[in-house]
Amino acid sequence: MSTGKSTGGELWALIHAERAKLAEDLENLSEEQWQHGTLCTGWTVEQVLAHLTAAAGTNQRQWMRSMIGARFRPDVHNQRRLAEHLGSTPAQTLQGFRAVINSTTAPSAHTAAYLGEVLVHAQDIRHPLGLTRTPGPEALDPVAGFFASRDFAVPSKTYAEGLQLRATDSAFNAGYGFLVTGPVLALVMSLAGRAAYLDQLTGPGASTLRARVERNLATVSAPPASGTGSVAQ
Repeated sequence: MSTGKSTGGELWALIHAERAKLAEDLENLSEEQWQHGTLCTGWTVEQVLAHLTAAAGTNQRQWMRSMIGARFRPDVHNQRRLAEHLGSTPAQTLQGFRAVINSTTAPSAHTAAYLGEVLVHAQDIRHPLGLTRTPGPEALDPVAGFFASRDFAVPSKTYAEGLQLRATDSAFNAGYGFLVTGPVLALVMSLAGRAAYLDQLTGPGASTLRARVERNLATVSAPPASGTGSVAQ
């Protein structure tokens, strides 16, 4: 199985790089684009970015205190932390995000999950806006491996159970069973519960993966964020 294993330091470097790329992509958005919907149902571009800012400033103690205060309801936790990081204007929200680009704060040591949060939410924003930047396999492969091996905020391992996932554009290859192939970005986003990417997957196991994702999405009000009790759905 190829999962693109990287060290913690390498993963943090990738997180910082992907945050910087997202900030660059958002620099010249119009007001209308800032309020555009995303793949996180019910969340605007500005709200998803504020969520990422909150995630980059929440350590384990703060996360636990927030979750207790929210009575372990991730949606309540996420909305409260998001509200704290929304600026009075999109420019202020972006400025707040820029301030945490190089943060290494996280609620746990599952660094691949926090890389996944940045990658998934960046595409949650880019896909509806038609922004074409795509993360490279050096960032996507370790996240695909983590998602295939563990349910962490999203039921990604459950989605992948009994399937072999093979990327057509990277070395990623994980699992055993009916084959699912496609771009590694599509595999990552599908395992994160983003139905918009399912059409890019083929193979005898693709229909099984689709059914699992769609069945789970039918039971939630929005797809999840990873890492901080949210990948928000």
